[in-house]
Amino acid sequence: MKDTAPSSWTRATLAKLAGVGAESLRFYEQQGLIEKPARNEAGYRIYDGGDLERLQFIRRAQDLGFSLQDIKQLLQLTGNIKTPRKTVRDFAEARLVVIRRKISDLQAMEKSLSRLVAQCSGKGALRGCPIAEFIGGQNIKPQRETCHE
Repeated sequence: MKDTAPSSWTRATLAKLAGVGAESLRFYEQQGLIEKPARNEAGYRIYDGGDLERLQFIRRAQDLGFSLQDIKQLLQLTGNIKTPRKTVRDFAEARLVVIRRKISDLQAMEKSLSRLVAQCSGKGALRGCPIAEFIGGQNIKPQRETCHE
């Protein structure tokens, strides 16, 4: 059975196949995560299966919490067959430490905010509101409204 899938796609088609917007694809090119593609006779950018695989790699890495800078480094590491597995593992482990720290920070914020919300009845004047008192927003002057003509 012959494979009927095209071997090349336009930016819009590749973006759709990878589940990203065309602007995201353009941004990845600008950041050097995806090479600038060749153009066909009509001037359209033409991408191939390697570009799709690379874009899927970027998306999966983002889903795991890697920043675009991290992904650039991961692409360099995984693009070199001589890279030891331990190097990639250590890289991912460092990101895991950052993610765990963020989770811990978010849990502490959730606990503090939950406590404040539980202390506030939501009734009455702002004065005495535990949330506003904690944040210190009771004495802040409101912004002046300006007329834009």
